[in-house]
Amino acid sequence: PLMGWKVERKKAQEGDLLVQNRQGNNLSNPHYISINITNASKGDLGLTNEGFKGMGIKKDLRYDFSVLCRKRSGNVSLRLELLNAQNEIIGSATLSPNAPADEWTKQGVSFNATATEAEGKFRLWFEGTGQLDLDIISLFPEDTWKKRPGGMRADMVQLLADMKPGFVRFPGGCIVEGFDLNNRYQWKKTLGPIEERQLIMNRWNVEFAHRPAPDYFQTFGLGFFEYFQLCEDIGAEPLPILNCGMACQFNTAEVVPLEQLSPYIQDALDLIEFANGDASTTWGKVRANMGHPAPFNLKLMGVGNENWGPQYIERLKLFTQAIKAKYPRIKLVNSSGTDPNGDRFDYLNAELRAMKADIIDEHYYRKPEWFLENAARYDSYDRNGSKVFAGEYAAQSDRTVSVDNRNNWKCALSEAAFMTGLERNAAVVHMASYAPLFAHADAWQWTPDLIWVDNLRSYGTPNYYVQKLFSLNKGTQVLTMLQNGKALVGQDSLYASAAFDKATNEVILKVVNASAAPQAREIQLDGAKKVEAKAKLFLLQSDLKAMNSFEEATNIAPVEQALDVNTKAQKLNLTVAPYSFVVVRVKLL
Repeated sequence: PLMGWKVERKKAQEGDLLVQNRQGNNLSNPHYISINITNASKGDLGLTNEGFKGMGIKKDLRYDFSVLCRKRSGNVSLRLELLNAQNEIIGSATLSPNAPADEWTKQGVSFNATATEAEGKFRLWFEGTGQLDLDIISLFPEDTWKKRPGGMRADMVQLLADMKPGFVRFPGGCIVEGFDLNNRYQWKKTLGPIEERQLIMNRWNVEFAHRPAPDYFQTFGLGFFEYFQLCEDIGAEPLPILNCGMACQFNTAEVVPLEQLSPYIQDALDLIEFANGDASTTWGKVRANMGHPAPFNLKLMGVGNENWGPQYIERLKLFTQAIKAKYPRIKLVNSSGTDPNGDRFDYLNAELRAMKADIIDEHYYRKPEWFLENAARYDSYDRNGSKVFAGEYAAQSDRTVSVDNRNNWKCALSEAAFMTGLERNAAVVHMASYAPLFAHADAWQWTPDLIWVDNLRSYGTPNYYVQKLFSLNKGTQVLTMLQNGKALVGQDSLYASAAFDKATNEVILKVVNASAAPQAREIQLDGAKKVEAKAKLFLLQSDLKAMNSFEEATNIAPVEQALDVNTKAQKLNLTVAPYSFVVVRVKLL
């Protein structure tokens, strides 16, 4: 109660502002505040909210204030103030709740900020005489994604949308499992009106002693409906991950007894109905009532995250049997644990392949050298067996779970080399995603991360631009790219893959040079009858320790160039600069 709030008192007395607990009346939202004042004026009694690491406020932007209130007696008005870091007012408004007595109603007012501030606060003064109850005090800028009230931060979503991702995995990884099962992510509790979504502690709140986060909670303003909506907005497939009856095995490792697993399985079945069922179904009606009568067309679902051991396999089998019986077309993503090798991985990989699992989720947080050494990892995988989801990966410049990890070019370059192996083996690797996606500059616990934000700004890392180049240049089918009859997997520190884009009739080449010397190659386009004289080349190159920042957001970013093509011989000469990643698009005529 009152986390993030400071009670401001001048003349008011103790007890004039109380946190009330509804007890059993509304367990999903038990707390509200009661105000009881007599002849109060500005400065007598108020609340100041510090924001999450401060509030980013923008000059001339409209801010929408809303609150659930219940008038008990008299007339109490609310004076609203935006404050800068020096506690100076940079925006204000007054709200006089006009509501029937003893009924909860939503009241609101909008006003503009008069200055920009990165570390702002919000203050609420109570004036007049009377008794008033308040709940769900909310302040949102107008410039949310698609201008949705209470929506997502537009610049963050835009960076994601610009990548044109094929899918979005949500709500993430270990947050699905929770510190214990009571703390697990439960999708049904993230639906409906905001005031009915149950706040819980974020499982990262207590995880890292080196980065304590006692103020890290989930209000679920961003819930499963909003995740599905986001995927639809940006043209990505939704990939929800569900708890399989196991808490995080690094923490409590609690499990649900097999005979009590039915509610967890039912949650999975109900989620498919929520996403795909028509409005006549129980959960399809819930979706329709939230404003989306059309199905979301869910095709993929993850059961568990980084779970391992026989306890995972026996629970997964029950999930798989139930889901496939009712929804045989849903593809299931299954965990291969925390590491890409070792006894834990070997056991899970063997068991999952024996089960003929649809997709196996492999995770690798390793040093850059590992990514270079494993660019051929999937060359020998069974083309007819279970497919692979490279579900979480990021090169670690120092070591896994180190505060000294950096999003430098060396890491990004090694990931690009590894990804040529993922693309070359697209018959095996169906999906891949860097992780984690977003991090706040003043509130991170894990690094590296793909996109960094502060209260006003955001930028993509070098890793982001590698991901973006791969995503925007996927192609529709893999082509063979050979040197001396072999795939380029480290010869002369070169790593390469190729694809054909049927939509644009272009050959797409991706080449990484992980050495300090330029590498020149003549590339023969076998089978091409006629090509354009100019190809497009996109270059990423820098010093290995270089990084992007808020001040230099595009210090490392793609540069487009033109490349001559020998149209008679269907050849091009490509010199790959030291420590660089290039994408070449050649138009066939």
